Formats: sequence, C-alpha cells, structure tokens
Amino acid sequence: MATSTPAEPLIPPRPTRVAPAETPRGTLASPLIVAAAIIAGLYFGREILIPIAIALLLSFVLGPLVQLLRRLRLPRLVAVGLTVLATLGVVGALGTLIGVQVADLAGDMPRYQRTIERKLEGLRDSPAGRLTEYVASIGRAIHTAGNAESPDKLPDKPQAAPPARAEPEPKPVIVETRQPPPGPLEMAERVLAPVLQPLATLGIVFVVLLFVLMQREDLRDRMIRLAGSSDLHRTTVAMDDAARRLSRYFVAQLALNAGFGVVIGIGLYVIGVPSPVLWGIFAALMRFVPYIGAFLCALLPMALAAAVDPGWNMLIATALLFLVLEPLVGQIFEPMLYGHSTGLSPFAVLVSALFWTWLWGPIGLLLSTPLTVCLVVLGRHVDRLEFLDVLFGSRPALTPVENFYQRILADDAEEAQEHADLILQSCSLSAYYDSVVVKGMELAARDAARGVLTVEQRAAIRTCVSDLVAELDARPDAEPEAPLVEPDAKADGVPAGAVPFAPKPPSVPEAWTRPGAVLCVAGRGFLDEAAATILAQLLAKRGLGVRTVPFAELAQARIEAFDPGAARMTCIVSLAIAGEPTHLRRLARRLKRRMPHTPILVGLWQVDDVPVAATAVPAENHVSTLRAATEAVMAAVRAEAGPASGQGIARAGA
Repeated sequence: MATSTPAEPLIPPRPTRVAPAETPRGTLASPLIVAAAIIAGLYFGREILIPIAIALLLSFVLGPLVQLLRRLRLPRLVAVGLTVLATLGVVGALGTLIGVQVADLAGDMPRYQRTIERKLEGLRDSPAGRLTEYVASIGRAIHTAGNAESPDKLPDKPQAAPPARAEPEPKPVIVETRQPPPGPLEMAERVLAPVLQPLATLGIVFVVLLFVLMQREDLRDRMIRLAGSSDLHRTTVAMDDAARRLSRYFVAQLALNAGFGVVIGIGLYVIGVPSPVLWGIFAALMRFVPYIGAFLCALLPMALAAAVDPGWNMLIATALLFLVLEPLVGQIFEPMLYGHSTGLSPFAVLVSALFWTWLWGPIGLLLSTPLTVCLVVLGRHVDRLEFLDVLFGSRPALTPVENFYQRILADDAEEAQEHADLILQSCSLSAYYDSVVVKGMELAARDAARGVLTVEQRAAIRTCVSDLVAELDARPDAEPEAPLVEPDAKADGVPAGAVPFAPKPPSVPEAWTRPGAVLCVAGRGFLDEAAATILAQLLAKRGLGVRTVPFAELAQARIEAFDPGAARMTCIVSLAIAGEPTHLRRLARRLKRRMPHTPILVGLWQVDDVPVAATAVPAENHVSTLRAATEAVMAAVRAEAGPASGQGIARAGA
C-alpha cells in the first residue's frame, strides 16, 4: 500500500529565510560521502555480503512454504528446519548433477575437438573458404611486395669465407626430474581447494537463511523502527505488502525460469546435444540476467551442437529451440504471471546490471535485478527511500500535469501534441482538458504570479497552448472505455474521467445554435484567453454557437461599443490566484449593465471555495471546473428547451 502525502495548499507558503550563520554546510558533500562509504563497504565486504544477499532473496522464495507448514500446525523450528533441509537437498542434487555432467563433457572434449577441426577443413574446401583464402593470399602478397627491397638497392656484401670443417658436437645428456608422489595432505588440499570457498559460501547462506526465517517478525519490527514508527499501522501494512509482493514476484520468476530450464533440457535431449541437464540448469540461471541472459545461455549449447554433429542440423535445431522458446516465455507467460515488467525502467535494469557486476562479479550479475527490485519496492513504501523509486522505478517521474507543463514551458509543441495523443487514446477530450491542460495552465499561472516566468516564456507558453487547442479542435469528445488519466478532481460527484452531458446538435434549440449564443469572455491573465477558447471548443462540440471575447474588447472605454449579438449566456473564464481580483468584479458589473437580461457564469479554475467567489463576483453561476461550466450551460439549454425537449437532449447525450 503506497504511502499518502498531505495535499499541497493552493498557494505555497513563503519559504523560511535562514540567516547566513545558520545555513548548514556540507549539504552536498555529506550524501556523497555516505554513498561512497556504502559502495566501498559493499565492495570490500562482498565475501560476507553476497551470502547474506542470497539468503535474504531465498527467504522471500521460501517464506510462503514456511507459512504453509505453519498452517499445518507445525512449530516454527520444525517448519523452518524442513524447509531449509529440503532446499539444501535440492541444491546438493543440482550440484551433483552439474559435477557429473561437467565430468562427462570434459572426457569427450578430444572427440569434439577433432569434429570441429574437420568442419573447419570442410569450410576451407568450400567455395566460400577458397574465396576467403584467395583474398587472404592476395593480401599477403601485397604485404610481402611492399616490405621486400629491390636487389639492385641492396648494399654490396663481402664474400663470406668458406666455413671451416666443424667438429661433431657431443650429444646432449638427457636429465629427467621426478617429483615425489604427493602425500595424503597434499592430495586432499588439491582436491578440496577448488570447492572449499563455494562450500563455505553455501554454508554461510544456509546459516543466515535459517536465522532470517526464524526471526522474520523481529527483523520486520526492526525495519519498521528504521523506516519510522510514528505511524505503526501504515508502516506495518507497507512492510507486509512489500514482503508479499516480493515473495510473489520471486516465486513466480523462479518457477518460470525453472520451467524454462526444464523445457530447454528436454529439447536438447531430444535434439541429441550432450549434457542436456547441465544446459537446462545453466539456462535457468542465466535467465535471471536481464535482456541478454537467455541468449547468452544459448551460445554454449550451440557451440557444443556444432562440435558433436558432423553436419549442421543439430546446430540449427538448437538455435531454433532458443529462438522460439525465449520470445514465447518473455512475451506470453511472463505477463500472465507477474506483469509485463519487473517494475524497473530499462535504463535502471542496465545500470543495475553493470553496477552489481562491477561490485560482486558474476554473482552480482545474477542478483542485479532481484536486488534492484527490492530497493524499488522499499522506495515505494518508505518515505525516506522514495528517491530509489524515482531513480529506478518504471513509473513516470512526472505526473501527466507536470509533463504537460514541462513541455509547454520548454516551448515544445510537438512533444505536447504527442503527450496529448497518448493520453487521448483512452481518455475523452473534455477529461484531458479538465484533468491535465487546465491544471497545467494553473501551474503556469502560479509561476507567473511568483514572477519566475519571463515575458518571452509567457508568450511561448501562450502560443504553445493555443496551438495545442487548435490541433485538438477536430477531435471528437467521445466517452472513453478505460480512462488512462487518473481523475485529479471531482465535480458534483461525477468522476473527471467521464464525458459531460453531450447532446447532438439537432437536439439543441435554434436560439442556442446561432453564432455567439454563448460568449466565452477571457480575463486579463496571460492564459485566460486560452482557457476561454477551451470552454468554447467543448461547448461547440455540443452543438452550441460560441464566441470567444478577449478582455480588451470589454474594457471600460470600449464596453459601450461592444455588440453582444444573439448572446443567450455569458461565461467569464479566469485563472486568477489568491481570491478574485477586483478587475473580474468590475468586468461582471460592466457586462451586467451592457446585457442586463443575459445570465453570467463565472469560471474560476483555481478557486476551491465557490461560495466565497460568489460573494466576490456578481453572477448567477460560479464554477471551478470545465465540467461544472459545461453542465451549467447545458442546464440552461435544457431549461429553455422545456421538459419534452430536455428529455430528447438527455437521450441524445446518453
């Protein structure tokens, strides 16, 4: 369960000023020193940390089995002991199989070498081999001709005197050195030295695993204490959820990779490749390596198939086995078991593989993805480690609103359009405007109010938003099947992912279809005209005649010359901040004097307390979202159309 953070206020509080004498020093150096110390500890302590990491990962895999035995009324000590003994037996059996297979393979190496030599000779006798040899001979001839000197340029050499008759050299004396046969201790050292370190590592793994499974609750309590004990309920639920997710993921991955190895072993046995059990185990282990593991594990069986078979059929069959099975497992079975991905970004998978391989060698390569998954899960549930989820997680670093604002701030209209196309694949146009565009414009208005946007930036943002709205004008506002964007707000209990009431044009009374029936008046903010254009676009898609009016046309000096035309309703749209500015109140009064019988709707997208806004700006309706504004206008249409027409409009929009 993800941790929740308190909602931010509409107006961020003014930052606290810190006196120069109280400014903390070394704020950048301290994290770097801590990170360097952690990396150094991981590197120099790898002999101990690798077994501990393997034991912790195995505890996630064996935890469900221990819980199953506990549900059978077995004591914890017995359940943990049986689980560890069974695991030790499986590891011992696999080690024995690997040893036997490697010994058999090593005994047949001379025969495989002769087969490879015959194949190479056959390749030399083929047309391609002869062509390669011919090209190589031409290269050697050119190289020899370039290095050889002309005979007429060689310096004159004195004639050498005829050699004197050499006396016969004495025959060399053959000296043979024999080592004494090794004693029992030396023989035991030679035999045990290669396996002593792996056995010691294996022993540490199972000792740590035994204690982790026995002290599971105590370790969880200590992690809760480290993560933060102020909210025990939330932290406990988060830790249990993280452990449950990791257990499911590792068990599913282990089962899938084991099944992959079994199928590979059976397939190689049918094909006739020697030591199929060895290659099945190798394939199951290498598949833990992200991206390239499954293809790397195919190289050795393919090389062995080429060495065994005098022809090429076995090599081709082995290659086809891997080429067919790996995409089948990766694209079909993996999504069915634990989703399309590990929750890591592709860049994080690559970086983690390089990092852990550099630290811990081949074992680090095998453990890179599971270890990074653990770090990301901790980052999602522990506030202090959230940076791990941001750096390595597959979830977008920015929300759709932040993405939109970043693109318009960078004046990247093409990226903004691509972002809109992606979201609109499963989101209605009105929901996209209400949940993403308007809220992104609010962020821009806040920055403009704080004075952090230059004149050029404000002009670029205004142009980018206007271009985007113009591009989206041809899109229909249809109801989405599965909204992609999470609703950021609700209005009148209706989720923001649904489509507001959208009658067909024939259902709208004729008076509301005339041009200028609804006046969308912009405030004087630099994005208010774009916000008014968005509302006008949504109303036009519902069959209403609309007209966008800039703020300058309704100034005090020009209001008398303004022609309202066939206006049936006036909508004032503004992104004002910190209450309602005085100019909006004066604008509403001017419109009321110029058109006394036309109702006014005020849409203030950054106002949370609508009753306060109602006392500030005189109007019949006060709304804070596009949805509410659209619903209010359509309610006026239904009221004027009458009950019968209103039912027809409702059926048309259903």
